[in-house]
Amino acid sequence: MLIVACVDGSDLAPAVVDRAVEYARRREADLHVVHVFQPPMTIYALEPGLAGEAEELEAAERDAVWGPLAERLDGSSYPWTRVDLHGYPVTQIVEYAKETGADLIVIGTRGRGELASFILGSTSHGVIQQAPCDVLVVHAPRMERNQTKGTKATAS
Repeated sequence: MLIVACVDGSDLAPAVVDRAVEYARRREADLHVVHVFQPPMTIYALEPGLAGEAEELEAAERDAVWGPLAERLDGSSYPWTRVDLHGYPVTQIVEYAKETGADLIVIGTRGRGELASFILGSTSHGVIQQAPCDVLVVHAPRMERNQTKGTKATAS
């Protein structure tokens, strides 16, 4: 069995890692942790001589994403494989899952409102629609989601 966990620089990435490790451990599955760098659209408008700056931007993003997550993954004492991809995240994640025969994709959601997701799109939604396997979407803890929406969670 193969589990593909998708991470980015969001605050939800550690929860995705934790959930993926939990599922991999239960099923004694291989765990591949994937980060997809998507160059900002403005990079495509740059002159060819500025390609080095784009590479520096990509390296900086990868360092920011992998730094804390690699430490967390290594601390889990569960074997994992780092995968760095480049391009549109939905396409890259789905293609990677197909190529590797993944059994489960674990991905986070940032919990945008319906209108923002409609306008901006959603990586998790795109993956769900196109994935060749089951997808587990990890949500922010309930308290964080409520605070993001401007309401307070109360204990009962």
